[in-house]
Amino acid sequence: MTDSVPMLAPAPYVTIPLAAMITGLTEKAIRRKIEDGKWIEGREYRRSPDGGVFISIKGYASWVEKATG
Repeated sequence: MTDSVPMLAPAPYVTIPLAAMITGLTEKAIRRKIEDGKWIEGREYRRSPDGGVFISIKGYASWVEKATG
């Protein structure tokens, strides 16, 4: 008998607290990037129908990769 291993896929959008844990940024830094317009709605984050903010993991990765040193 083989044990079944559940397959999990990462969520494409996560809450600000989870994004902070994943990225190493603080929640305040994430909120500041949104407030200052450094992160664009629809690219680095989205709002849910009830107004919640969800960070795009793909958008965050693209933002980091386009940074110049």
